[in-house]
Amino acid sequence: MSQQRAEGAPRSTATQRLMAPGDALRRWWDRLSRVQKWGFGVVAFGLLALLPLFPPPLLNTPNVSFGGTLAQFGMIAIIAIGLNVVVGQAGLLDLGYVGFYAVGAYTVALLTSPNSPWNKMGPTGWFNEDWAWLACVPLAMSITAITGLIIGTPTLRLRGDYLAIVTLGFGEIIRLLADNLADITNGPRGLNEVAFPHIGQSERLPEGVFSSGNSAGNANYGTWWFWVGIILIIVILLFVGNLERSRVGRAWIAVREDEDAAEVMGVNTFKFKMWAFVIGAAIGGLSGALYAGQVQFVAPPTFNIINSMLFLCAVVLGGQGNKLGVVVGAFVIVYLPNRLLGVEFLGINLGDLKYLFFGLALVMLMIFRPQGLFPARAQLLAYGKAAREYLRSPAGESAK
Repeated sequence: MSQQRAEGAPRSTATQRLMAPGDALRRWWDRLSRVQKWGFGVVAFGLLALLPLFPPPLLNTPNVSFGGTLAQFGMIAIIAIGLNVVVGQAGLLDLGYVGFYAVGAYTVALLTSPNSPWNKMGPTGWFNEDWAWLACVPLAMSITAITGLIIGTPTLRLRGDYLAIVTLGFGEIIRLLADNLADITNGPRGLNEVAFPHIGQSERLPEGVFSSGNSAGNANYGTWWFWVGIILIIVILLFVGNLERSRVGRAWIAVREDEDAAEVMGVNTFKFKMWAFVIGAAIGGLSGALYAGQVQFVAPPTFNIINSMLFLCAVVLGGQGNKLGVVVGAFVIVYLPNRLLGVEFLGINLGDLKYLFFGLALVMLMIFRPQGLFPARAQLLAYGKAAREYLRSPAGESAK
């Protein structure tokens, strides 16, 4: 036994030398207790919230608002977490997730924009201007979840490439409907003056801190929307994390690994795939509502197939199935193009080549690290703590 361990020691050391930084960070994180993880998480999100107020020189985006960049990151991170539920947890290849993003955005726009025939603002409408956006957020999530239920009922009976093609078509159908239903959506001209929270109103900011007119310093409107995004990310991560450790999360992993085997073992695969699809759709609708309130303008070109591929790129880059990894992937997707914006090389604006860079990055990733930067660790979801304590005990060491 000792000879085998001695022979295996150099291989273990070589493996550690070849280990990627993402693996080292993941292993360090796995060794922490739950209380320690909570402590590091609170500190990390606190520092992240202070980032737009004190932007580091190396991270700052000189040619675009850093607060606006972080606000965009908050929206894309929420989308990545929702798409990770569908793709990373349940193993459903959804190429049309941008459709749910569009449904959420257009729900808020149709109910609050003066260009919409369904506008419910004003003295005779349902909503007051001050809290209209907040009231529309649960409506956007509900309508998007219902849309996911309607779309998922026939499509989730398909698998693999067929499911990918159908969801891709769904995303394009939503965009084309928004582009052609001019009497309702105002067509390609879009819907403007969408409602947003009217908080912190003053003489200097008559419409509040969330208005696009708030461009004062680092605490501009982008910073405030970033803080809202951070709060929503924390809530969604807690919700998704509890689902992962529940019977639903274990069923998702079983479906992802082998759907036929899960079906034989008694898992109602269609029901749990529908759960993933509807939950992911609701989270996408939440991000769409966040986008509509921040930009205050919704138009069809925003919801094209390229953006849907970028959302999927964030999930693949960060690590499918790792909810914190996809947040890192979303940051890379948003930050790099804004950081390179205005940077010229040989007369070419590097910010315009973001699709080229992401394409090359994905090719290299699929060759050298197909599991992503921060791959999800396969672990015991049920009785996992008891199993780890046993393996660390003397009895567990002798069993090895």
